[in-house]
Amino acid sequence: MMLDYINIFCRTILAFIILIIISRILGKQTVSNMTFHDFATGITMGAIAGNLAFNTKFPVLYFIFSLAVFTAISYTSSWVALKYPKTRHFISGAPTVVIEKGKILDGNMRKIHYTLDSLNQSLRENDIFNINEVEYATLETNGQLSVLKKDQYLNLTKQDIHMAYGVSNFPIELIMDGKLMNKNLSQNKIPEDWVRQQINERGKQLSDIFYAVKTTNGSLVFDYYDDKLNHPVDKE
Repeated sequence: MMLDYINIFCRTILAFIILIIISRILGKQTVSNMTFHDFATGITMGAIAGNLAFNTKFPVLYFIFSLAVFTAISYTSSWVALKYPKTRHFISGAPTVVIEKGKILDGNMRKIHYTLDSLNQSLRENDIFNINEVEYATLETNGQLSVLKKDQYLNLTKQDIHMAYGVSNFPIELIMDGKLMNKNLSQNKIPEDWVRQQINERGKQLSDIFYAVKTTNGSLVFDYYDDKLNHPVDKE
């Protein structure tokens, strides 16, 4: 009997250590952003690790092999999603706009089975108790609601004293991972030639750009692969 307890004790410690190692391999996103992919990974990893700790009917190596295989699958799917943007919607899901220009998009909410009760709760968690204050709201892939308030309800900043706001628009992603977001361009009637002209004016090529977005006030923000930072901050 005592040997059984010792066996379970050792297997439990081993399962914990293996999960820590796997988490380090898969990266911080699995911990911080629970997307569809991360949810499936977490549930499966937990089930296998739990069996490793308590199911003494099977050898330890069986579970270690299973964890190794699933880690490889998860790591590969994350790499595919990073390398090929078109696969991200399938692997990790996509954000869904639930409020646009102050109007609740009930069709989008029905598609994702998102209720008004859930919407109001998420708005309250964003310190918004009146839905008429909201210009845009997006349900992110990790289940969090991102909210942009209408101009008259935005907090005043020092910049606002010197600059009047125009009409707020939802941010439009133009480039991601060195590739034009053609769907976003066509939906928002932004000419590809205009985007390429903006790139040329900055003395860059499309392949130099990691991310480009047209912000809520219409300005353009570009982030390049080469940030020219000698000592970038990393809290690792």
